[in-house]
Amino acid sequence: MPFDRDRFVADCVASLDEDDPQAAIQDHLARAVSEHAAVLAELGEPASAGLDVLVASPRLTMFAAKWAPNMTLSPHNHEMWALIGLYSGREDNIFWKRTAQGLRAGGASALFPGDVASLPRDVIHSVNNPLPRFTAGLHIYGGDFFDTQRSLWDAETLTEQPSNGEIVRAIFEAENAKLQRR
Repeated sequence: MPFDRDRFVADCVASLDEDDPQAAIQDHLARAVSEHAAVLAELGEPASAGLDVLVASPRLTMFAAKWAPNMTLSPHNHEMWALIGLYSGREDNIFWKRTAQGLRAGGASALFPGDVASLPRDVIHSVNNPLPRFTAGLHIYGGDFFDTQRSLWDAETLTEQPSNGEIVRAIFEAENAKLQRR
């Protein structure tokens, strides 16, 4: 069955008024990426790193995240619930915890096409595309991803720094610049 981008967006937006919008939207996402080849056919094979925004509103942000080959995003938080549904490649997540000694790794998961991860509002995670090709997934957030102040931790020192949607977009653009130099 083909993936219909507009229908998917409409179904997710309509689910915002459910008792548990994250669970309701997760159901839509799981159905969509279960046919990951159809999502890839509709959204296209990634050719650059970036965020193809499907919805950006105060209550919901949805985008297709395209990770460059071997791209890593340092530990970060969202300050809102999140869902990730992979439709191409692989995404490795390390989950982090705040401790008295600072940020410490506390678990990991690998997502493959068809997998969905549900992340709580307070999660801190880092993301890695370990493959020598692009990875792509649908990312859905219960709020305005681009206009929410949050944190990004330095990859080497794990020092917390302010972050927001523009900083994340700049990270993806830097990855594209690296690809241009190769």
